[in-house]
Amino acid sequence: MSRRETEFDHEVVTETKKKLKKPPLYKVLLHNDDYTTREFVVQVLQFVFHKEHTEAVQIMLHVHRRGIGVAGVYTYEVAETKVTLVESLAQQHEYPLKCSMEEA
Repeated sequence: MSRRETEFDHEVVTETKKKLKKPPLYKVLLHNDDYTTREFVVQVLQFVFHKEHTEAVQIMLHVHRRGIGVAGVYTYEVAETKVTLVESLAQQHEYPLKCSMEEA
């Protein structure tokens, strides 16, 4: 018998767990203007951000009174998509509604 066959191989199996870092989140912001109707903003909040009517109205009023408000908080790619969609809808309906994002 060869030496290899008579000896036991003692190997230690170790598992390393990698801690995944959560991706940074971004706030999607709506900006008030003097031309976009309140109804349109509520519709955008319902369609794009999936808000219930009452919550959409509350957010719209906050934006109207304070000049800016958070529509939602998402990962970068989702936030970017929502900003693009809001601005596209506003442009299609000829409203100057501005939407932006910033790190939460």
